[in-house]
Amino acid sequence: MNIGIIGAGTMGVGIAQVAATAGCKVVLFDANAPQIDKALSGLEKTLQKLAEKGKISQEKATEIRSNIAKGETLQDLKDSDLVIEAIIENKDIKTKVFTELENYVSETCVIGSNTSSISITSLGAELKKPERFIGIHFFNPAPLMPLVEVIPSLLTEKTLAEKIYNLMKTWGKTPVIAKDIPGFIVNRIARPYYGEALRIVEENIATPEQVDDAMKTLGNFKMGPFELMDLIGVDVNFAVTTTVYKDYFYDPKYKPSLLQQRMSEAKLHGRKTGKGFYDYTEGVLKPEAQKDEALYQQIFLRIISMLINEAVEAKRLGVANDEDIELAMQKGVNYPKGLLSWGKEIGYSRISETLQSLYEEYQEERYRQSPLLRKL
Repeated sequence: MNIGIIGAGTMGVGIAQVAATAGCKVVLFDANAPQIDKALSGLEKTLQKLAEKGKISQEKATEIRSNIAKGETLQDLKDSDLVIEAIIENKDIKTKVFTELENYVSETCVIGSNTSSISITSLGAELKKPERFIGIHFFNPAPLMPLVEVIPSLLTEKTLAEKIYNLMKTWGKTPVIAKDIPGFIVNRIARPYYGEALRIVEENIATPEQVDDAMKTLGNFKMGPFELMDLIGVDVNFAVTTTVYKDYFYDPKYKPSLLQQRMSEAKLHGRKTGKGFYDYTEGVLKPEAQKDEALYQQIFLRIISMLINEAVEAKRLGVANDEDIELAMQKGVNYPKGLLSWGKEIGYSRISETLQSLYEEYQEERYRQSPLLRKL
């Protein structure tokens, strides 16, 4: 297949690598031409390292790189069977690119967006052929993270989701099909992992290192919420939360954090700026968490209850089937277990009691339970 990629940032070049590894011919385009050279030079180094470590052969590294060509203009994507956009999370900018792209590609070319939180229906609605448009959401880093969310819009041709689902399997990915709702599966269900952790720290109940330690030791999470926000980018995480909050008509469940907003304003974005919730300056040691078993239990139960409640609500609303909800959280954000089975293991009644207790304490809609939770 001929694949066009728009955007030569981390995601764009990562998706290009995935497609090229699967034997597709890829044209990589970015409006900022020097960014393409920078991305391809970085990719060459990555492929060389993989070859040196014996992960791929030298021949395969050469083949992957030779499968990717540089696009000088958007018109260079004209022969694509599928174009995937991976640019800035801005609806107007994305829409402008799609409507221009439609002038160059064939009638049968599928246009996909890697957006993590913008409505697929709203992005595709401006196109002359909205039925060819679909969400194809990879996770960062695209070559390593197995999950791809395939999101048809209300206007997408009925069989297209299944075709893209099968294509992603041939690319070695684990695809899931999601409804076009804000945040899709992962970014919707995962919001409390950050939101509730931020609330706990804002209220001086615990420190970021205590919250991280609690979730890693009691929940077996690979990274705590604050470590993960620093890795993703505090600003990026805040932007996704804000989009989901706005798109759910300001539902208190998804309310962003003032602490996160202040940190974004201060450019304390995490690893990429050298400082976030932790200091990444060379030689600076990470603060030790002051262990407190009772506090850790309280932190873990509070955050896991909110996550399980979101998974149960996603099930109730048919955002995806049970298997895809479980797969998405494990393969997209590395959760140690599927949340529905985790709820069964802890006991849905205990999750329900925890949320009821929080609801009574705070008197906030944020802690309302999914109507399905009490029935499980």
